[in-house]
Amino acid sequence: QVTLVESGGGLVQAGGSLRLSCAASGRTFSTYPSGWFRQAPGKEREFVAAIDWSGGSTGYADSVKGRFTISRDRGSTNTVNLQMSSLKPEDTAVYYCATGKGLGYKTHPNEYDNWGQGTQVTVSS
Repeated sequence: QVTLVESGGGLVQAGGSLRLSCAASGRTFSTYPSGWFRQAPGKEREFVAAIDWSGGSTGYADSVKGRFTISRDRGSTNTVNLQMSSLKPEDTAVYYCATGKGLGYKTHPNEYDNWGQGTQVTVSS
């Protein structure tokens, strides 16, 4: 059983930046595809960014492309990170990290089998 824990959320003004991190226990994090999703109040969970097991292939939602960057830290922290820049009020949501299986990066929630509890990101205008 794997446990995912997100951190780094908070309140930021529009145009600002935040860095989310996802740490895993119970699984070798770096051997599985990972992703970030978000869910705003009253909306469905949506794909944000994903990375394959090697870190060599990434994918982004059109709404965050050029502003967000997903990466793996294979060092002592062993985390998957989401660097968010030029934040907009519409980025406000609970952000979830997830891990899946197989090759390549995954963009659909059904392709993931482990989820964190989420971290709140609020962008004020």
